[in-house]
Amino acid sequence: MQSLARILRNASALWPFYLLIFLCASLVAGFGLVSPFLLREATDTIVASLSGDVTAGDVAGTIVWLALGLFAADLANTVSTNVGGYYGDVMGARLRQILSTRYYAKLLALPQKYFDNQVTGTVIARLDRSITSITQFLQSAANNFLPMIIQVVAILVITTFYYWPLTLLLAALFPIYMWLTALTSKRWQRLEGAKNEQVDLANGRFSETVSQVKVVKSFTAEIRELGDFGRRYGKTVDITRPQSSWWHRMDTARGSALNVIFLAIYLVLFFQTLNGNFTLGDMVMLLTLVNMAKQPVQMMSFIVDAAQRAIAGSKDYFKVMAEELEPTANAQLVEATQASDVPALQDVAVAPLRPSPHTPVIELDGVTFAYEVGEPVLSDVSFTAREGQKIALVGESGGGKSTIVNLLLGLYRLNSGSMSVCGHDVRDLTSEQLRASVGVVFQEPNLFSGTIRDNIAYGKPDATDEEVVAVAKRANAHDFIMEFADGYDTVIGERGLRLSGGQKQRVSVARAMLKDAPVLVLDEATSALDNRSERAVQAGLDELMKDRTTLIIAHRLSTIADVDTIITLDSGRVDEIGSPDELAGSGGIYSQLLQLTASTSAADRERLKKFGFTADATDEDE
Repeated sequence: MQSLARILRNASALWPFYLLIFLCASLVAGFGLVSPFLLREATDTIVASLSGDVTAGDVAGTIVWLALGLFAADLANTVSTNVGGYYGDVMGARLRQILSTRYYAKLLALPQKYFDNQVTGTVIARLDRSITSITQFLQSAANNFLPMIIQVVAILVITTFYYWPLTLLLAALFPIYMWLTALTSKRWQRLEGAKNEQVDLANGRFSETVSQVKVVKSFTAEIRELGDFGRRYGKTVDITRPQSSWWHRMDTARGSALNVIFLAIYLVLFFQTLNGNFTLGDMVMLLTLVNMAKQPVQMMSFIVDAAQRAIAGSKDYFKVMAEELEPTANAQLVEATQASDVPALQDVAVAPLRPSPHTPVIELDGVTFAYEVGEPVLSDVSFTAREGQKIALVGESGGGKSTIVNLLLGLYRLNSGSMSVCGHDVRDLTSEQLRASVGVVFQEPNLFSGTIRDNIAYGKPDATDEEVVAVAKRANAHDFIMEFADGYDTVIGERGLRLSGGQKQRVSVARAMLKDAPVLVLDEATSALDNRSERAVQAGLDELMKDRTTLIIAHRLSTIADVDTIITLDSGRVDEIGSPDELAGSGGIYSQLLQLTASTSAADRERLKKFGFTADATDEDE
């Protein structure tokens, strides 16, 4: 239960709800206790009438008032239950909001390395399962179990006043029940963890399959994917069998202990009444009270079951919350991961850094980096790029080109060496300052569901319509956008599925253009396009590169023929640095690529692919 208490502490801003729920639960318990006393009076009154002590006419009015009292108590109980239920429901919704927001903030503040080892669908499934199990348990406990627990405490006090051995019998139920539950818990949670692992893997794959359903269909892999999914859930069935068997065997033991103790309680009540120590009304009242105490004990099986699921879910939740944050994470994100309520977030635009004419815009000095210890991807890399220069990175696939981009975006921290942007060491910059200063056009456009306008203005949400249209025209995208009936308000679907590859890339170029960062990274921005689409996108890229320092990872030599500097990388080390003309005859990597591109042999074409290059397309290729 420490995990659940930790959840409540982490959402301490909900204390007014906790207080209101406790007050309502107390009222429910109190009104529920009125009925047994009224039943005692009614029973004794009726018995007195039947025994001839009083006439029926003498007690008729009393019986009516007692009936009205029962009605009033039941009505008040009903109202209090529903008022408490309302606050419990709202508390559950607010708790879900807080926990989900903190989880989301945590994910957004985690370093890129965390996501390298995660399946997106699993991350999403963990959010839904963990937080749903937690909130459902606390909501159920607040709405149903808490009033019963308060009522049990009151019943124990009342039975002590009447006959203390009865209290001892009732009180013995709870330690016995909790002891048997503790025996159940450890094994049950271990099996539940194994089930959760299978569910997360299945749902993670489900998410991947749905997001790439065209690939699945094109390879006729539907049956295979469905089979893998079914096998994962089949394993949960196999785990459920021993888990459920264990649970119900222990629950049978708990129930049997309950039955034995209540047998003793009934015998005590019956013999005490038979011996004249209790009136018939006292017996009815006490039987009603002890049976009211029986209900929460019986309900404990459900509550404990829900609690076990919530505890298992909270472990997954807190495991994510314990991950180390990105060193330069946004301050608002960090605050949101620690807040006990949903913080008031404000999307503040961060001004990009501006280059100085006397300082390199990009400078790497002895940069070494490894994703995994002992497996360096970059070794002692040094180069500079000045304002307005176009720099091309060339090398074999896996040679470190994209890693330099990742470091430039602050997605990973340097192992050694230094990197500066616009004269500022990246270690001294926040993630917002660094990333506001770097615009990126990736090979995959990565658009969001929503309108074309929303996607272009993603980096500048307050952009005017005129600004959006202006960059769309410069990116060579305005004409095709206006061919849609809704123009810029066209909803493009998840990942921009309504757009062609070239159209999506032009929208992403316009998006980078509107961001207006001094540093531009083109990470194989046209490699996935046909020749005609590439020309359309390249026209937009030429506009985008104007007056910016551009770092280019290219897949065709023709796209880097007019760059200022080419940097060739060989196994993570700088091999050569020079202009295209200087390197063309050096005999190095770039010179070899020129020869391979001109060759028509299959072997040379295969070698070319190792560098991520293809032969330059011609008009005939269309």
